[in-house]
Amino acid sequence: MIEVTSFRNERVAVLGLARSGLAAARALAAGGARVQAWDDSSARRDEAAEADIPLVDLARENLAGVRALVLSPGIPHRFPAPHPVAARAREAGIPIIGDIELLARSRTASRYVGITGTNGKSTTTALLGHTLRKAGRAVSVGGNIGVPALMLDALGADGIYVLEMSSYQLELIDTLAFDVAVLLNITPDHLDRHGGMDGYIAAKERIFARQRSTQCAIIGVDDAPCRAIAERLAAQKTRRVIRISGRGGFGETRHNPQDTEAAHAAARFLGLSEAETAAGIATFPGLAHRMERVATIDGVPYINDSKATNAEAVANALAHMEGVHWIAGGRAKEGGIASLAPYFQHIRHAYLIGEAAAEFAKTLAGKVPFTQAGDLATALTMAHKAASSRETVLLSPACASFDQFRDFEARGDRFRALVDALPGRRT
Repeated sequence: MIEVTSFRNERVAVLGLARSGLAAARALAAGGARVQAWDDSSARRDEAAEADIPLVDLARENLAGVRALVLSPGIPHRFPAPHPVAARAREAGIPIIGDIELLARSRTASRYVGITGTNGKSTTTALLGHTLRKAGRAVSVGGNIGVPALMLDALGADGIYVLEMSSYQLELIDTLAFDVAVLLNITPDHLDRHGGMDGYIAAKERIFARQRSTQCAIIGVDDAPCRAIAERLAAQKTRRVIRISGRGGFGETRHNPQDTEAAHAAARFLGLSEAETAAGIATFPGLAHRMERVATIDGVPYINDSKATNAEAVANALAHMEGVHWIAGGRAKEGGIASLAPYFQHIRHAYLIGEAAAEFAKTLAGKVPFTQAGDLATALTMAHKAASSRETVLLSPACASFDQFRDFEARGDRFRALVDALPGRRT
């Protein structure tokens, strides 16, 4: 755990005590802050109490004298309606920050890479971290992926923090300037949390805030919002701007080359040689729940792409496959799956699950054979019986998981377990 000493002997409120919030409360307390923490969940309050975190109902507490409100990124502070505690803090002029900001204030000598985008940020983050580590660099990977920021290793001046950054987390930073800031792409997502598309774009663009001439912006230019951002930043001439494209030179090595282009550009800017960068990319094992081959049974690959929670992510999979037995559904995202129409010809049969099944059925009607299977186990059983050699069974839901699973990891883990139990010859 990284101790946060920048608030020593000062009063700090922490709202939200899931993994990142609990880590923030512990790190602040270890650094001498007078922590007052709260979560609307009694179970999480109980967990915090067991960790000796002082609990105070912040909705009723007098916030006068509080230096900062450390907010878990999942808690709204503007749209669609601010949490009452966040609203009170803003009215009182109390800064609202997140755990990434606390990390930046605590490890000031280290370098920071921030990676964001609607799709691909987890793979790019893991790929860059792997590449730097293989080249012998001191690196720690976290943020929106894996380990909470304040549970990462305490790095020094030779260390590099590689952080996946969600739009929620970017809104909670006010001093950190990323040495390398990567924006992969922007398509509609989380619009309710940002008051619409303009707010979502603005949140993503915050990854470039406060950058200086010695720092770098790496931007995917395959969509209009990112192209416009690249043009604005280039015109400012206040940092180096590197444009990348998913249509670049790595198409033969990965199903989605944009993440490789981004990791390559970042690694080279951070001082790796071409040979070191190529070696890291070549040996990257891939990311769990993202185009993860679970098994090949009787010649049929079973692919866990549970992290594909919107249509754009699914398109990356379907574009490179034929004869797909597609398991899709869950809690629908805005826009549904209509944008996947160019890839419908790649789908042999669709098995629809969860809340989105009826909506997806309407989109597919007359275009793709489908079955409303209801749940993941039923869908997989049907796909297993129907799929033949040279076809593929693909879980790529185009939906959030929260109707039937805790998160996309739990959904992917369930798929793995179900595939492991299937009969047949494995190769």
